[in-house]
Amino acid sequence: MTSLKRHNPAELSPPTGFSHAVSVAASGSRLVFLAGQTALDGAGKVVGTTLPEQFETALGNLLGALAAAGGAPGDLARVTVYATDVADYREHAAELGDVWRRLAGRDYPAMAVVGVVRLWDEQALVELDGIAVL
Repeated sequence: MTSLKRHNPAELSPPTGFSHAVSVAASGSRLVFLAGQTALDGAGKVVGTTLPEQFETALGNLLGALAAAGGAPGDLARVTVYATDVADYREHAAELGDVWRRLAGRDYPAMAVVGVVRLWDEQALVELDGIAVL
């Protein structure tokens, strides 16, 4: 049985859309490393022109890969978001949080947002990767 525990100490800034730390107590569990997912459709084309549109598709792709490995959103221990425009990400944070809650629920993994110059596909605005414990 795997047990994920989210740690959000009172002395740290209150987390909004992430957990400060996630610990895992596991016996016989396995780690799943999720490759970076962008807003690619099944044909390999980037879909969506806005950050929220692309974030929804990228998160859906990440959760699809996790499901294929036998996992669910609550199994995510760590997610890294790579954004080509951090200011745009901050501007849309509330909307992105709504997308997260709709697709993945209210339990947030440990997360980070990293600004990057560009992603593999030039049209991609955001990429997500992660680690899950099953």
